[in-house]
Amino acid sequence: MSTLHTVNKSPFATGSLESCLAHCKDGDAVLMIEDGVYGGLAGTAVADLVQQKAGSVAIYVLSADTQARGLAADKLLQGIKGVDYDGFVDLVADHDRTQSWL
Repeated sequence: MSTLHTVNKSPFATGSLESCLAHCKDGDAVLMIEDGVYGGLAGTAVADLVQQKAGSVAIYVLSADTQARGLAADKLLQGIKGVDYDGFVDLVADHDRTQSWL
């Protein structure tokens, strides 16, 4: 059973992303939305943690939220995929459950 984990808080304001990554299992997916997309940036304090987990967990950002915050795609960690709203729905449908990290 796979889980889609959604993180909507900045990793620089809360520990939600770190807790999420600690609880993810192989085959799960993480979707960073709203201010959570900052967790996908290269060169940050959480970049190594995110990059380490990316091998066993699929990591996504909601593209509309990165664009709304002026974050260029080339500033994201390698291997992080952007999805649109339809992709968000597909991720929900592709996983057995969804866990929101607040």
